Parts: sequence; C-alpha cells; structure tokens
Amino acid sequence: MIVIITGASHTGKTVLAQRMLEKYKYPYISIDHLKMGLIRSGNTHLTPEDDDELVGYLWPIVCEMIKTAIENKQNLIVEGCYIPYDWRKDFGDDYLSEIKFICLAMTDAYIDGYFDEIRNHGSDIENRLDDSECTIEWIKADNQKVIEGFRHMGEQIILIDYDYEKSITQILYEWGQQREFKKL
Repeated sequence: MIVIITGASHTGKTVLAQRMLEKYKYPYISIDHLKMGLIRSGNTHLTPEDDDELVGYLWPIVCEMIKTAIENKQNLIVEGCYIPYDWRKDFGDDYLSEIKFICLAMTDAYIDGYFDEIRNHGSDIENRLDDSECTIEWIKADNQKVIEGFRHMGEQIILIDYDYEKSITQILYEWGQQREFKKL
C-alpha cells in the first residue's frame, strides 16, 4: 500500500507521515529530501523557491518510485507538496487501487485563530532554516491554491478547521481501519 500525503505548507504533512511510520511501521520518503538532494548535488538548476517547476521536475521521479514500490508489494508513505493536482492520470487502475491519497489544508478561520501556533510548529520534524516567508497572507494563499487545485480535480481534502490534533488522530484512526479491512 502506498500513502500519498500532500497539502499546503505548514499543515503537518511530515508530522502525519512520522506518526504513520511510528504506528504502522510504513517507511516514508520526504519529497523535500529528494528535492534538496538533487539541488545540493547540482543535478538541477532549480532552487527551493521554484515550487511550480519543482512539481514538474520531481513528480516523474516520485511517480516511478511509487510504481516500483507497488510492483514489489512494498508499503511506502510519500510525503510532500510536490504532487500535481492531476496525479491520478499517471497511474492505471491496478496502481490506483494500491494508493491512499491524503491532502491536508487549513481554513482561513483556523489560520486566523492559530497562526502563531502554526508557525511555532513549523520545525516539529524537520528544521526550517528560513521561515520568514510564513505570514498569515502567504499561508492563506497557499491553502486556497491547494484546496482549489485538488478540488478542481475531484480530490477530497481534509480541512483542518478547529482542532489540529483531532484531525490528525481521525486520519490515523481511519487509515488503521482501512488497513485492517484490506487485510480481510
């Protein structure tokens, strides 16, 4: 089984992936790690700020990694924001049946009410060396872009609206239930 975790910046994608690793022992790959490895090694001229271009650059690699894991009947969590809105077009039904898609986003009301907390948790798993771009306006715009883009493609988005911890716990519970059902 492959779990794709994507969404807007600062929504807790990496936290969720880490909790799934700890609870279900599924390994995960951070697309950010792949991005930085390619950038730092000089294998691309792109920079960490080239978000739109990075989707096109990284997705073909990540897509083939997912296919390889499925073909080898391996479990894997793929976490990051570099997932194209139309990602499903790159997989046949036999692959799609082995992929669970999770997209996280926050409502404007949640961002308004918890912005300091959102920003303070930005480095819970990975150290953000420069988080100066993280403003309320930027976070809201990023969340709206993610919500609109994935909804336009018919994807379900998990909206964090009032209780972050409850939202993450619910995802873990539902994933565990689906996982157990699939074993039957």
